[in-house]
Amino acid sequence: MGLREQFSDQLKAAMKAKDVRRVSTLRLVLSALKDRDIANRTEASREGIGDDEILTLLAKMIKQREESAAVYDSGGRPELATHEREEVEIIKGFMPKQMSADEVLAAAKAAIAETGAASMKDMGKVMAVLKERHAGQMDFAAASGTVKGLLSAPK
Repeated sequence: MGLREQFSDQLKAAMKAKDVRRVSTLRLVLSALKDRDIANRTEASREGIGDDEILTLLAKMIKQREESAAVYDSGGRPELATHEREEVEIIKGFMPKQMSADEVLAAAKAAIAETGAASMKDMGKVMAVLKERHAGQMDFAAASGTVKGLLSAPK
C-alpha cells in the first residue's frame, strides 16, 4: 500500500474516531500533497508525485513545524508549540525509521566511493545519490555536513 492510500485510510479512521487533531493534520498533509501534484503536472503527464517525493515533502513539513514550535516557545505560546509538536508526531508516524549517525556516515562513504568523488566539487553528485536512495530516512542537512567533512578531509 502506497503512502497516498495510507493517508486516506488513516483520515477515514480518524474521522470515525472523532480524533480532531489527527483529522486536521492528515488534511494538511493531503492538501500539501495535492498542491505538489498540481505543481508537477505537465502536458504529457498527469501522474502524482511518487513515494520518495512524498517522504521529502513530509520531512519538510516536520522541519517547518519544529521551527514553528521553537518560535512559539520563545514567544511564550506553549499551547501553540504543543499543537505543532502533536502534528510532528502524527506526520512522523508515516516516515520510515531514521538512520543513525553511523548509518549516515556509512551511506555517505558508499556514495562517495560509487560516484568517485574526490573533492568538494563532487558534493552535488554525492548528495543526489543519497537523496535518491535514502529519501525520508536521513536528515540531509546533517548528511551534507558529513559528506563535506569526508570530502574535505586530507587524504
